[in-house]
Amino acid sequence: MQPFRILIVDDHSHAREGIREILEEYEDFIIIGEGKNGEEAIKLTEELMPDIILMDIQMPVMNGLEATKRIKLKFPYVKIVMITVSDDITDLFDALKKGAQGYLLKNIQSEAWYEYLKAFALDEVPMSKEIAFQILKDFPQSTMTKEKTPLSARELEVLQLVAKGLSNREISETLFISEHTVKSHLKNILSKLHLDNRVQLTSYAFQKGLMN
Repeated sequence: MQPFRILIVDDHSHAREGIREILEEYEDFIIIGEGKNGEEAIKLTEELMPDIILMDIQMPVMNGLEATKRIKLKFPYVKIVMITVSDDITDLFDALKKGAQGYLLKNIQSEAWYEYLKAFALDEVPMSKEIAFQILKDFPQSTMTKEKTPLSARELEVLQLVAKGLSNREISETLFISEHTVKSHLKNILSKLHLDNRVQLTSYAFQKGLMN
């Protein structure tokens, strides 16, 4: 398998250096570029076409939230992970609504960085319970209406478990199916609904009134 191509965007040089040092230990990732602000992130994405962007939130010229929104509009298939020193759920949720698919705290151990990014690259990262709750708050029960869905009964079960923040392994154990089958269901669900990630799936589930 080819290594995942990473673009690092952070206005602090020591932060970029630290991330590079962490990831260069592993053959699964290759750093293809670095940027200091959101504008550079957009330019470098167009030039280098990374698989994953590690994007700081607070940056000069253009912050990571605006850059994420613009990049996802032009390149929806590029995965974006927000990197931050704050675990403020409001900022993180805002980033996810703008198209980011995950987030990492800068102060976690290097091994945790690797494990998270590897799972993220393989679309195996569950959504946190906090984010799922925030999405639920975004869709008050009074506005939810049950709608028809193109999903099969089993796919609907998988969707509901994703929206509850379960990992692929937890879904497989709950439904007594293999993780490979879970991944296949997720791929089909995303394709049928024309969505990109678990956050969008969760929003869809609540918005359409599909949660039990």
